[in-house]
Amino acid sequence: MRVELIQHTPDPEKVVAAAARLCYSSDPVPDLLERLDDESVASFVRKLREMGHLSPFEHVSFQFSIDGVSRALSHQLVRHRIASYSQRSQRYVEEKGFEFVIPPSVKRRPEALERFEAVMARLQEDYRELLNIVPAEDARYVLPNACTTSLMATFNARSLLNFFEHRTCMRAQWEIRSLAEQMLELVRVVAPNLFSESGPTCITQGICRQGKYSCGRLKAYERK
Repeated sequence: MRVELIQHTPDPEKVVAAAARLCYSSDPVPDLLERLDDESVASFVRKLREMGHLSPFEHVSFQFSIDGVSRALSHQLVRHRIASYSQRSQRYVEEKGFEFVIPPSVKRRPEALERFEAVMARLQEDYRELLNIVPAEDARYVLPNACTTSLMATFNARSLLNFFEHRTCMRAQWEIRSLAEQMLELVRVVAPNLFSESGPTCITQGICRQGKYSCGRLKAYERK
């Protein structure tokens, strides 16, 4: 998996602070931006988070390049609907000799790994043979969820907060959790105050909504 933050709104925290201040000021945005210093921006962003006043967070966006992830992951990712996605098409791009993601549970068991790789090899051969008979858009129906893909994804900051809350949870599927953790590390570099309290609710709010499916991490934190 390779994840890069390729672009984001310049001065994202200052933009968020200015958007919030605009609601209570008669001054135009350029004047508000000019008067905001780093200390006041950090303080204001933290206050917005604490108050749950998150609509100003929607004015800044972050664009990611995501490569080497499975189609199983991408099917989960697009469920986060307040975002924009572009993905490599299996209709127009042939997947001869496609690469694939191997789950950790498969890697740990030699007999499972052997069978998994045999299945992938057979599907690769079947796919190549089908390409000689039918269009790529029809041959792709035999491609597995393990087949890797590449995406570009753009989120606003508020949508990212929601994404991190759900997908850094230990109950999230392992591959998308890894993606979310890497994305969170990247945005914290450029907007530390926006994302300083991001993550699963057991850490950020001291509550767990998983009920009987809880991983137990909250209880571990409470014992510390």
